[in-house]
Amino acid sequence: MALNRLPEEREYKNAIGMRLARIEPGHFLMGSERGDLDELPVHRVEVTRPFYMGVHQVTNAEYERFDPRHRELRGKLGFSLADDEAVVFVSWHEAAAYCRWLSERDGRPYRLPTEAEWEYACRAGTLSEYSTGDAFPRSRYRNQQHSWYPDPVKTKKEFEVVPLTVGQFEPNAWGLHDMHGNVEEWVLDWYGPYAEGEQSDPVGRADGDFKITRGGSHSTDVRYLRSAERMATLPEDKHWLIGFRVVLGELPAAVPLPPAEPYPYQIGVSQTVPDVTDLPNEAAKADSPYFAKPKVYVKLTPSERGPFYRHNHSPYVAETPNGDLLAAWFTTNEESGREMKLVASRLRHGAEEWDDASLFWDAPDRNMTGGAFWVDEAGKLFHICGLGAAGTWGTLVQVLRTSTDNGVTWSKGTILYPEHGVRTMPIPSLFKTRSGALVLSCDAETGSTGGSTVWISNDEGDSWYDAGGLIRGIHAPVEELSDGRLLAFGRGDEMHGRMAQSISADMGRTWRYEESEFDPIGMGQRAVLRRLKEGPLFLASFADGMEIVDRSGQTRKITGLFAAVSYDDGETWPCKRLVSTDEDGGVWDGGAWTGEFRMDRSHAEPKGYLAMVQGRDGIIHLLSSRIHYAFNLQWVLERSPALTMEVAGK
Repeated sequence: MALNRLPEEREYKNAIGMRLARIEPGHFLMGSERGDLDELPVHRVEVTRPFYMGVHQVTNAEYERFDPRHRELRGKLGFSLADDEAVVFVSWHEAAAYCRWLSERDGRPYRLPTEAEWEYACRAGTLSEYSTGDAFPRSRYRNQQHSWYPDPVKTKKEFEVVPLTVGQFEPNAWGLHDMHGNVEEWVLDWYGPYAEGEQSDPVGRADGDFKITRGGSHSTDVRYLRSAERMATLPEDKHWLIGFRVVLGELPAAVPLPPAEPYPYQIGVSQTVPDVTDLPNEAAKADSPYFAKPKVYVKLTPSERGPFYRHNHSPYVAETPNGDLLAAWFTTNEESGREMKLVASRLRHGAEEWDDASLFWDAPDRNMTGGAFWVDEAGKLFHICGLGAAGTWGTLVQVLRTSTDNGVTWSKGTILYPEHGVRTMPIPSLFKTRSGALVLSCDAETGSTGGSTVWISNDEGDSWYDAGGLIRGIHAPVEELSDGRLLAFGRGDEMHGRMAQSISADMGRTWRYEESEFDPIGMGQRAVLRRLKEGPLFLASFADGMEIVDRSGQTRKITGLFAAVSYDDGETWPCKRLVSTDEDGGVWDGGAWTGEFRMDRSHAEPKGYLAMVQGRDGIIHLLSSRIHYAFNLQWVLERSPALTMEVAGK
């Protein structure tokens, strides 16, 4: 029978020998004016009842009394070998299950701390950034630096692995060890924005996508160890940076806050599926060439604190069943930064301009590089993106979620394969083969060379596996050929000065490499490959002096963004056209790594990460890092216009 009363002593030792410190009621200011935006508003919180908190994080020895099988994970990637090291590789669900088990063993109510209880106990009466003051002592550092580990290209194990022994440093004023660093700690709450005003015993949001972790960890920059710092990830996630500690005490009776408000891209979305004859470019999709004036789709004001940052990059795009275009990309200050968030915008059916950008999905302080959209035959929208253990794209897992209402609401995210690491960074090349397999391209390495791989699902996305082969070049788009083979074009790892093409006859287990007729691409560039509804293969990439035959029959060299079409499964690409205006289109800003460039019949965008979708009306929507191009197949087949005599004579 559970005991209703808390112990009375200052420190309580429970039935398994775990030590817990008594935390008395009080109040504090939660959040920070100097931290991330999600730490605002700073608000007063009353903690009305005492509780007990573990004086240190749960150790291997303590956890394995509940789950002896976890012993097999000791030393994984080199971390947490000893009995008295903090347990890691534990999901939120497993941590919660441990608390239930401990409640039964000790006859008292154990649980994870609420986020408010955790920060209250961490601060221990302080108002500074850390309980030690506004600086954290270097003597307590555990590899407090930006870390790529366990990426084999950028790190070495002997320089990265640190012991996670608990209680090695002085406790805070309330007797709690390692509230800053060692390992992140799961707390009870769903992640969401803070509410205004004073609160009493808050328990967070009623629902959400991510469970909060607190305290920061080894192998990350020290600023992420601050008292107010908030991180979160999927409750199923587990890796070498996250552990937990327990609280003894009944859960506060406060009513949870409602789930967070929807983002602007989710508001006012039509659920009507238009007739193809109602689509905005129906008149243009027929036999006449069509090219729309390019549009800027990345419309935001960057700030060092967010939520939008200076570097906006790596888009993916879908046409939803209601005729909208939905684009998503990442916004960040640094591509390997923890501040990265996913951002979205809509070009609503019938609208001339894209909406202003809004947040799309944000696992706070986790890198979320890479992503893809795909819409199945029933209109279900698939979204796959990367989710990092920390702040690099070398520690990703892929996460899948779906929407059946044009991206207004989404299923809970599910992890495709639970191991964080390389070979997992999604590329916007997701499609279904004629045999029904889903194919997703992913980078295989974190560097500028090293290749790509494909992940395969044979059950509509319920389970996935890495096919195991290696495409030549990173960021490789993939498409199915008429005979079932796969074709891919990668960046880097060129062959004889040409872009490499890779062909697989066994669904990605092995690949054969050939040089293509296209110029190689490099930093700031990503190609796209897709089969058009009309039948031919479509490739968009970047030329650096590649020859084309223009409308007048003259052969000339081009530089910049081009489109190419093949009617023989990539054996030849007879039609190539510069993706640009025929007349002077002025100077454009391509954003990201592109910068300013001139658009006219001899100049096109020099860089960009490309994504594309072909609408039901036949229009090809091609996105670079900032600009949306729209044209049809006939426009590509028309070829680039000839240069005028004036231009040719320069």
